[in-house]
Amino acid sequence: MSRHTAALGPTSASERALAPDLARGFMLLFIALANTVWYLWAAPRGGATMHPEPGGALDAAAQFFTVMAVDMRSYPMFAFLFGYGMVQLATRQEAAGTAVREVNALLRRRNLWLIVFGFFHALLLWIGDVLGAYGLAGLLLGWLFFRRRDVTLLVWGAVLTALMALLAAFSLLALPFVDEAATGGQGGFDLSASAANIGDTSPLSAALERVAFWPLVSVGQGLLGLAVPAAILFGYWAARRRILEEPGRHLVLLRWAAVAGVTVGWLGGLPLALTQLGVWELSPTQGQMLTMPHMLTGLFCGVGYVALIALVAHRIQERGRAPGVVVTALGATGKRSLSSYLAQSVLCAPILAAWGLGLAAHMSSWTMFLYATGVWLVTVVAAHAMERAGRRGPAEALLRRLSYRGPTGAVGPSSGGGPAGDHQERTTP
Repeated sequence: MSRHTAALGPTSASERALAPDLARGFMLLFIALANTVWYLWAAPRGGATMHPEPGGALDAAAQFFTVMAVDMRSYPMFAFLFGYGMVQLATRQEAAGTAVREVNALLRRRNLWLIVFGFFHALLLWIGDVLGAYGLAGLLLGWLFFRRRDVTLLVWGAVLTALMALLAAFSLLALPFVDEAATGGQGGFDLSASAANIGDTSPLSAALERVAFWPLVSVGQGLLGLAVPAAILFGYWAARRRILEEPGRHLVLLRWAAVAGVTVGWLGGLPLALTQLGVWELSPTQGQMLTMPHMLTGLFCGVGYVALIALVAHRIQERGRAPGVVVTALGATGKRSLSSYLAQSVLCAPILAAWGLGLAAHMSSWTMFLYATGVWLVTVVAAHAMERAGRRGPAEALLRRLSYRGPTGAVGPSSGGGPAGDHQERTTP
């Protein structure tokens, strides 16, 4: 047995499936929209979400769309693609003759390094890091389920989903009986406290608070939240059937998943969105009891988004023409999704947080919506420039270099390949 894992070269552009890259590239916009809400540190909070009270029609429109279509909908989608990518990596390595034991070790190293990336991301920039959550989920689920039968993946994915549905049902049934006075008038959980460090003017104090909070985010979102583990298991199953690589063979499944998933997701997002706008008047405690139903429908919505973008990718490839500049740029962003995700924090935290320039103190929901969109566009332009220059994303290159180091510290040989990146086998935010 070789002493290090063979490192296949980056996959050429002709070998890559468009759907995963296009999905990652586009949905990074939703990641930016969801995360930048937390930077509104000077705005009063206290409701069921991290969104402040809307200050006008534009604020209300931005919040309505974000709560209904983005919040708790984008990270299950990336979790699905994360699990999908793990299977892609293993399949390609094993097809090249790498031993199963070495492939398993490679997956463990990638997930461990992803946790390390997440720690430094939290230390330096962002309290809501998800890299640690995905790395932790990848380690545990990879150990428990990666080599299990297809039916086992589906059964356990369904069990986790059913558990979420049970908790959601209990929350809804208990909603009319919640007495605000019984909670001491605290309005449930103080969501603003979890992001208080963004309003901290001391860089050192804010960094320490982020590091202290990071394990809770990693464990809570990666494991206890249930949506991420369920999405990863479904991603394992879908990758074994090459659903995103060969969408033409799975059109019926993709159409059903897209229509049902997005419909359930958007309808399931309406209650919390209406509560945020004051259309449905609930106390903060009652509003927060909508979180589990919102999370459950977000799982369906995330998978629905993947299916919808896979159908779009299939239609583009069916034309037989080269993708236009927009599709190419979005695909390039998806290939560099880890770098783009980290770049969002670089373009947000030092500029918006109180320990930096504090620009968010002068912003509201709709201006932050525009800022998030601008940040995403910057990463798309940068990724497209790297694609044209034949350069991989710096974070992807570093993760690959670290992950493919064997016990001797050597890096496996490259077999060549294109400039696009390492075969959609990256971990993604």
